[in-house]
Amino acid sequence: MSLSSLSSSSSRDAVVAALRAAGCVFAEDEAELILSTARTPAERDAMVARRVAGQPLELVVGWAEFRGLRITVEPGVFVPRRRTEFLVEQALAHAPHASVVVDLCCGSGAVGAALAAALGEVDLHAADIDPAAVRCARANVAAHGGHTHQGDLFEALPGRLRGRIDILAANVPYVPTGEVPLLPAEAREHEPRTALDGGGDGLDVLRRVAAGAPEWLAPGGVLLVETSERQAPAAVEAFARAGLTVRPAEDEERYAHVVLGTRVR
Repeated sequence: MSLSSLSSSSSRDAVVAALRAAGCVFAEDEAELILSTARTPAERDAMVARRVAGQPLELVVGWAEFRGLRITVEPGVFVPRRRTEFLVEQALAHAPHASVVVDLCCGSGAVGAALAAALGEVDLHAADIDPAAVRCARANVAAHGGHTHQGDLFEALPGRLRGRIDILAANVPYVPTGEVPLLPAEAREHEPRTALDGGGDGLDVLRRVAAGAPEWLAPGGVLLVETSERQAPAAVEAFARAGLTVRPAEDEERYAHVVLGTRVR
């Protein structure tokens, strides 16, 4: 029997049952999201089928919540993690009056959109090497007057930003290459490897960003990256080697680790 042939109450029960049978731990919550997003019974059935097949819930419904914003996400684009909200909080605490903000390795552009939403009118730029990510980010930063750029790290940015960036948020890939196969299937099978694989020790991209950041930061500007607890000491060393004043920060509840590097005034 198709889900579409059921009454609304039994339909919800059927969705919950299907999700629970597929191993979804928060089946009730996921069912509510699917039922509130689907516009027709056929669309609801298709969403349930995709979720049961293992597609991330955010890709099924087409959006992810991030700091109270509804961020559009598309297949093949990195889904923003709630722990990354800690990076945004640290950026706002360090530079509450920032006027130039760059979201590097932007993925969906969630970090840039959240920063702009909190700061108000800013010159916002989001950049990624992946054209699919840039297309997705464009939809999310447009409401904040943001600009998107495609290219490899700083090569993607307009030259006029050199020496002017107040917040440089770079949610770089930091999973060591050998550990990518150990990631949950939702990430491993549905998100681009370029958004996950950080090289041998996971810090290849981070080191490149740290080395190039001083040239692009404004005096007093801050670079922020997310990393793991295990990688944090090596990340701190990379920041210090680049001449940045460095400080690690962590949020144990969200298991979030961020390294901040400030360009000396």
